[in-house]
Amino acid sequence: MRWIALFLIGTFLQLLFYIPTPVLSQNTSSCSNIAAPLTPEEQTYARAAWQYFVKNYQSATGFTNSTGGYPSGTLWDMGNYLMALNAARWLNLTDQADFDARLNKFLTTLSSLKLFEDALPNKVYNAATAQMVDYGNNPIDRGIGWSALDVGRILAAFDVIRTCHPQYNDWLKGIVAKWQVGRSLKDGQLYGATVLPDKKTLLVQEGRLGYEEYGARGYQLWGFSAPKAIALEPYKMVEINGVQIPVDTRDFQSTNANNYVVSESYILDGIEFGLQGELADFAARVLDVQKRRYDATGQLTAVTEDNIDQAPYFLYNTVYANGASWATITDENKPYPQFRSLSTKAAFGWRYLFPDNAYAQKLFDAVKDLRSPNNDGYYAGIYEESKQPNKALTGNTNGLILEILYYKARGNKPLIASAAISTPTKPPSNNTSAATPTTPPNSSAPAPTPADTSKVTEVAVAPIPPVGNPESSSNLKLTRPLTVVERRYAEAAWRYFQANYHSKSGLIDDRSDFKGATLWGLGDYLAALHAARSLDIISAKEFDQRTRHLLAALGKLPLFAGELPNRGYDTRSLQAIDYAGNPVPQGNGWSALDLGRMLAALYNLKSYHPEYATAVDQIVLDWSYLRVVRDGILSSATVTKDKEGRTLTRVNQETRLGYEEYAARAFQLWGFDVEGSAVGGEYQTALVEGVKVPIQRQRTDTNSQVNQYTVSNPFLVYALEFGLDPKMRSLFEPIFQAQAERYRRTGTLTASATTLIDRKPYTVHSAVTAKGEPWIAVGDDGQAVPKARMVSTAVAFAYHALLPENQYSQKLFQATTDLYNPLTGFYEGFYETTGKTAVGFTGSTNSTILQSLLYTLINRQPLIRPAAMKSPWWEAVAQGNSGRGLPRIPQSTAELVTDSNGSYWISGSENRRVAK
Repeated sequence: MRWIALFLIGTFLQLLFYIPTPVLSQNTSSCSNIAAPLTPEEQTYARAAWQYFVKNYQSATGFTNSTGGYPSGTLWDMGNYLMALNAARWLNLTDQADFDARLNKFLTTLSSLKLFEDALPNKVYNAATAQMVDYGNNPIDRGIGWSALDVGRILAAFDVIRTCHPQYNDWLKGIVAKWQVGRSLKDGQLYGATVLPDKKTLLVQEGRLGYEEYGARGYQLWGFSAPKAIALEPYKMVEINGVQIPVDTRDFQSTNANNYVVSESYILDGIEFGLQGELADFAARVLDVQKRRYDATGQLTAVTEDNIDQAPYFLYNTVYANGASWATITDENKPYPQFRSLSTKAAFGWRYLFPDNAYAQKLFDAVKDLRSPNNDGYYAGIYEESKQPNKALTGNTNGLILEILYYKARGNKPLIASAAISTPTKPPSNNTSAATPTTPPNSSAPAPTPADTSKVTEVAVAPIPPVGNPESSSNLKLTRPLTVVERRYAEAAWRYFQANYHSKSGLIDDRSDFKGATLWGLGDYLAALHAARSLDIISAKEFDQRTRHLLAALGKLPLFAGELPNRGYDTRSLQAIDYAGNPVPQGNGWSALDLGRMLAALYNLKSYHPEYATAVDQIVLDWSYLRVVRDGILSSATVTKDKEGRTLTRVNQETRLGYEEYAARAFQLWGFDVEGSAVGGEYQTALVEGVKVPIQRQRTDTNSQVNQYTVSNPFLVYALEFGLDPKMRSLFEPIFQAQAERYRRTGTLTASATTLIDRKPYTVHSAVTAKGEPWIAVGDDGQAVPKARMVSTAVAFAYHALLPENQYSQKLFQATTDLYNPLTGFYEGFYETTGKTAVGFTGSTNSTILQSLLYTLINRQPLIRPAAMKSPWWEAVAQGNSGRGLPRIPQSTAELVTDSNGSYWISGSENRRVAK
């Protein structure tokens, strides 16, 4: 069984913790192409703005101060600096060596930042020490939450850096992969986190019209879709100074968040993404209404948020906020009209976005020389009432000026390709899907294990020859297409199989921290391939290429004792390995459970894609079943050593609850008589939450002692693929009911499963019951693992697919849908006690999610359907005397039946008994 086979000693370094080596930039022509060189005056502006970052640089961290001399900064400020640094390089304000030194130091520190709840960067850090702080720059160990808008800002900056300096791409992807960005997305919107007075974390929706769309587009560049955030609704038009202005309807009074209309969000959108559609119209209106105010009052108006040089130090100068025109407010909606100011960055922005607009030129003329006499950068603006400079010096003002001047030098070409993002339109889109990010690097720092993997020789496996036209091979019909949200989930799950694919061998790692696979894990991969193709997540061409590659690799795996596949393989060399990744040339036995998983997946491939039948049958006909099927019962082989050091093989019956029944049904598809292992007979139970939960089969045919525990996984895979026959339903239902009752009694979400965790023992079974105790977590050795119980993402998806109307399954589903990284797939789940995401990825979880989505779209029918009986396998069975333990009769010993309870597979003997 795959969970046991990959028990390892190691830490999650690969993908999760990117350990970079300093790199040197290489020019990218699209970024270095200066189509409209700066005039001498503009060069003066650019040099002045760059001096802010020179003078506010923190050499210990590579960060810069958010305001002059004050060592503090948010993720938004960091994004400003990256944009400024990129602009400075292409405007020749800094040379190549300085650029690389600054960026390497910045990314090194950013890679090692302490994250809020180990999920996302804190709202603010000390720029000099990189410590988490509050807004007063006081160290705070836990942090104060995260800002989704700030995350969106730095993701946009990351995209510009990876485009203009592609050799930093892997480094940036490693950083994003480490962050649990999915936690800041919910119901298609952006969510920040804040800490309440009682120390609890509260997620709050972030963003109003303008900034919300900008932030969501930053997310979209990295494959995170927030369709509600990127849509313009909800908004209304409000007339101000004779101009209809778009205003978000979610105001302070109803949501405790300001719905301010300011200049900067539209300016950022224009210079980075290019103003298009409704946003272009909105931006023109926002500029025009400020001109109308000037026409009416004579007061030059360019309003946006800015730091100021006196208390309260930060204000929103708005066109409109919370029912008031031209409001100047704090974040708490307190008015400070006496400090309304003309913003330097807004004036620069409007001037270069609308170069032919006479009013924008007036604004620009008023601030273009508003520089510090000490060459510290540009001041933030001019107070309307006193006409005095607002002498606040900020990275925001000076960074935006540099970005704007770079935009001009590019010939007014947006910094980010418009093809990479969606353009918001007035009605929310019904077909927005996640962007497809580049597959992340397969390795950064190797995961340490006892094995020396430095000398592993990768084997190149050639795919089997083409077998037919894959475009028309599948006979599976969906009842409906995926919704936008479902497609996002499916694409995220498939990312695991992109990120952990070995292009030479054609194999997939069972888990992201280990270069190894079991037959169970490869069966997961084959099932995921079928689901991804059926859901149109991958093309017919990719499906065919990957399938032929996998089948070729399966045919080359060395067999234990020349009989059956080993328990584990190195996915690069195809060598048999032990549980720590050490090569074992003699092999380490086989698992009947893993064989069952692969047999089910191969049968399913033949059923829906019969052109592969000959290749599939050749693989399974190479195997010998003489010892795995004995007296109607499944058995597995292990290898031990005696006192003399001799290698001994021992074959014992499989008794693992749920897994035995699943594997037996798979063997029956191929005609094997495994009635003694198939679901049936009597089961011992334990009372959990007032429910009789099965703990093991009552049997006298073995005294095998294994670590027995009851988890959901095997019953769910069984239900998705084979349906719920009456006997399996009698086991499945109490397991689910006990978990639902626990939630009703305690409020603790429960989705018991076997999952990966990021500490010893690395694989944990969050059991319904184990060792006579309910609701404990145990390792493979049967020892309790404190505080390790987890709510499984895969279990939540599967229960929701199987029981869509059940309120508890709906709650589980809602709690786990955003637990994914769009570069590496869905996380295993979250811990019951802390709610923290479990950092780790497996093929099993992501395969189950894909299968659950497919199950929903085929009218909740069993995923496995009968395959054609005319194939090399059945011909060989019919010939008899194979010498390899093939079935005696050339027909399946399981049948698919349909009655009032639905469709499900049952043993052929059982069906005959029913017929009598």
